[in-house]
Amino acid sequence: MKKYEYSITKHPSSDFEKVGFFCTDQGECGLDQLPSDELSLLEKILNENGIQGRELVQISFGSDGVLAFWKREI
Repeated sequence: MKKYEYSITKHPSSDFEKVGFFCTDQGECGLDQLPSDELSLLEKILNENGIQGRELVQISFGSDGVLAFWKREI
């Protein structure tokens, strides 16, 4: 049976100043526009964790920032 360890990283909204968040009437939030420099920041976060052997499980965007949920086999 495989075993995993999990981690959660938080990235403040101040790192994503130009990102426009929008929410549907059902409360689901997402990105309206993502400038290329901020897309590069997200890519950097993904690559840094991927190099450490972590796989992104879920990412959650909100007005106060981004939460990323990771797992790694142990």
